[in-house]
Amino acid sequence: MNLVFTTRGAKLFRNRGIPDASLDRKTVIDVTDDTFSLYALPAYPAEQFCVDIGANSGDPVGLLDELVMDDIYELSSPARLQRLAFTVSAEGAISLHSDSEMGQPEAALYLDCAITLMPDLGSAIEALIAVEVDKAGVITAVYLIPQAPLSAGTGYRLVRADRARVWERLAQLSCVAFSRGTHITMGTGEQRAIETLQPGDRVLTRNSGARTITWVGQTTVRAVGEMAPILIREGALNNARDLLVSPDHRLMIYQRSDVLGTGRHELMIRARDLVNGDSVVVQDGGFIDYYQILFDHHHIIYAEGIAAESMLVDAVTRPALPEDIRRKVATPRRHGTRGDHGLEIRRPLLQRPDAVELLKRASLR
Repeated sequence: MNLVFTTRGAKLFRNRGIPDASLDRKTVIDVTDDTFSLYALPAYPAEQFCVDIGANSGDPVGLLDELVMDDIYELSSPARLQRLAFTVSAEGAISLHSDSEMGQPEAALYLDCAITLMPDLGSAIEALIAVEVDKAGVITAVYLIPQAPLSAGTGYRLVRADRARVWERLAQLSCVAFSRGTHITMGTGEQRAIETLQPGDRVLTRNSGARTITWVGQTTVRAVGEMAPILIREGALNNARDLLVSPDHRLMIYQRSDVLGTGRHELMIRARDLVNGDSVVVQDGGFIDYYQILFDHHHIIYAEGIAAESMLVDAVTRPALPEDIRRKVATPRRHGTRGDHGLEIRRPLLQRPDAVELLKRASLR
């Protein structure tokens, strides 16, 4: 995907060969259309992250052509992360979703670049720069999507910026993953630690019996911010042991009784939306080994006894795959959707503090 912006100071946007990004508005919970995938990431408006010392002093973080290495940025106080929700079509066109706290629904969104910021103390922080564009091709907003938390009053030196890594970084933020030590149910019923699995092993799936693993991916990342895992404590959802997964990992919950009033028995729920500070918590700090399991199609498998999704291939996650695997796996449109396994619901339906306990009981009777 080749994004070309005008020179510094201009506001018009030009693109080469990028498909129309306009999409029909979808409801927050009914995400079953296989023509797009819905994502949400926390972001700051660019105006809340400005150069404190450097060539662009006073300017907000901007497009790649405007950035100057070694400029030192600071987050304004108060600044608040807001949800940037967007849909991605099978062809890779991105549009803002009506669930977004920022921007105009259905406006086109483009990934401009990936940047690396170095604080005075601590590790480097990766972030993405995204640009909202109206129908006339005019830039209406710029967003900073950090991979780890930023603190007001801290200087962040810009040490790297490029477009080559931007889709790879988005894929890292968006891929669902299990942590090292997670026990996966095999086709034989054996419980195997995920780090011991290999392509060719057969894993039990909910709807298709034993299926062969196509690829197992592994990444080690800082367990902070958007990469901090969600801990589902033993027994919280009738799980045999603690389960630690990436924040956007969807769990498949079967309600024998419709306790949430969704009208559906099979639900797909992001781990982060179950956090209640007690039986489901964010485990922040240190580093974590994340593992992705890929099959020929998107499946529901069993991790510590909980039904959970395998890696879903779409325009966002595809760049995380090695080139040879990309050629083997089905196209995103044929790989399946989360809607094949249940109704995907989000935080608004899970606000009550006993939501996890209700789902646990509903799955039993």
